[in-house]
Amino acid sequence: MRIVSWNVNGLRACIKKGFFDFFENIDADIFCVQEVKMEEKQFKYSLPNYVQYWNSAEKKGYAGTAIFVKKAAREVFIGIDGLFCNEGRVLTLEYDEYYIINCYSPHSQRNLNHLEYKREFDLELIKYIEKLKGRKTVILCGDLNIAHQEIDLKNYKSNRENAGFTDGERRDFEEILKRGFIDSYRYKNPHKTDVYTWWSYRKGVRERNIGWRIDYIILADEIKEKLGMSCMIVDANDLGQELLGTSDDIADRKEELLAMIKDNPAGQGREQTPIVLIRKK
Repeated sequence: MRIVSWNVNGLRACIKKGFFDFFENIDADIFCVQEVKMEEKQFKYSLPNYVQYWNSAEKKGYAGTAIFVKKAAREVFIGIDGLFCNEGRVLTLEYDEYYIINCYSPHSQRNLNHLEYKREFDLELIKYIEKLKGRKTVILCGDLNIAHQEIDLKNYKSNRENAGFTDGERRDFEEILKRGFIDSYRYKNPHKTDVYTWWSYRKGVRERNIGWRIDYIILADEIKEKLGMSCMIVDANDLGQELLGTSDDIADRKEELLAMIKDNPAGQGREQTPIVLIRKK
């Protein structure tokens, strides 16, 4: 099974820059997108062999999640047990053997103006995934807007207690892991540095790789025995592709992996999110 999770930061703009070429080439079984910033009725495209599920925000042009899957789900759930339903932040699909949760967590904002709201969301998310895990396997994908460890951002000293790297947010992330989940990338690469999924808009930041790793695929720990995960993060642009990080077990397959991604469908703007993949051996 191949899973893609991607914060597209506006799906309509991404579509204009080659989204469908990438979508077809990657051939994912489950394709999760966050921050779609559009309503389902505005997506006037068919995706052959895929079923579409959407959770758009009530506020136009804001947030929102969608999942495109090859196999239809048994059940679809919006929000977190009736909470946080109006911003399109959480979309859950239920299958016979697992739940797939697509999540776009709030950002605590400059000056931590939304930290209380962010942590309220995180704590409800923790309770939600723990409840579902009691029923069957859980896969949590998305932009969680937290850098968990110091190695998950370049300038951890100067960013301590800034949005996305407060002690409280990091403790919340740790609570997810304590409840029987694993960070799929860190499980395979516990000490690898300089691998990020977000960079600020500031000039030269991307080129110097001053980034944060805030996008994750979180797995119920029993999956690590079932799936044998392989992960990669790729930076692709019009000048070429750079493999930012891979699981050790596929590190010798660089050319093959890069051939899968010819360019970044989100374009060459200042803020792009690479792709994280999980593949079943």
